[in-house]
Amino acid sequence: MAGWDGLEEIVAIADTGSFVGAARRLRVSASQISRAVQRLEHRLRAELFIRTTRSVQLTEAGRTLVEQCRRIIDERDEALQLARGQGEMQGEVRLTCSTALGERFVAPIVRRFIETHPRLSVRLELTNRLVDLVSEGFDVAIRTGHPTDHRLAARQIASRPAEVCASPAYLARAGYPRGLADLDRHECLIGTSVNWHFLEDGQRRSFVPSGRWRCNSGNAVVDAALAGMGICQLPSFYVRDHIAAGRLVALLEDYRDRPEPVWAVYPQRRALLPKIQQVIAALEAELDEAMNAPSPRSVMPAEAGISAGSCDDVAATLPRSRPPPG
Repeated sequence: MAGWDGLEEIVAIADTGSFVGAARRLRVSASQISRAVQRLEHRLRAELFIRTTRSVQLTEAGRTLVEQCRRIIDERDEALQLARGQGEMQGEVRLTCSTALGERFVAPIVRRFIETHPRLSVRLELTNRLVDLVSEGFDVAIRTGHPTDHRLAARQIASRPAEVCASPAYLARAGYPRGLADLDRHECLIGTSVNWHFLEDGQRRSFVPSGRWRCNSGNAVVDAALAGMGICQLPSFYVRDHIAAGRLVALLEDYRDRPEPVWAVYPQRRALLPKIQQVIAALEAELDEAMNAPSPRSVMPAEAGISAGSCDDVAATLPRSRPPPG
């Protein structure tokens, strides 16, 4: 077991910020901690800590090793606990998700989950980059589309419909698209999707939008649509309240694409851990309803007290599922 010597010590130093703090946590002397680190550094031929009289800081090699060792120790402790028949989950769960989906839906669900499991902790990283779960040490990613990494297992936990819409003011000025071909003459507001997807006669069609406004923030695209700058296609949770209130008008509903699947993706070796199974189950139980249920605050224009003469009144003249005649 000599290859494992020092691993618990370096994690304790990183967590407590000092050799003395690590010694207190592990109930050994500070000199024992120091010798264990020295032996580990000698075996690795790498410096793990930068030591001064006032602080102890991890080197880059030390940071990488500590992150991996913390997970090994968590898994060890969890395995021993399960073997003893003590089923309470403990340790850290590391999740990643796109920023908008995470802020609106995933973070609240996961927060409620760990409130009922006091020995669990969560690190949730919200980013729009594609995280390599294996090399970066994550347990679960919440992703849309179709998984392609064969090192990973995937479980569909929700679906995400999309809406095409524009403001009444824009439609009054630019006209109502009657079919997919009409989109070419409209100003499109472009988010992270390079292509917009539709169903026509049972076949999936792609459209490459063009326009003067492109932003990787769905909220910024919605703001541009509300300002009358053009037509957008976005996940429905961005726009459903605005459509219900008449601030935006749903378009091309006869061509709406199938809902996009939302997946929990995770490394195969993590699949058997109860904490991973249960956090995925919590997301599966709540995420689809949270993403697709109408907001309780959604109201129609008359209920919202929209004044006469506002641009929202134009919505009354535009059917939401069919273009106006002529």
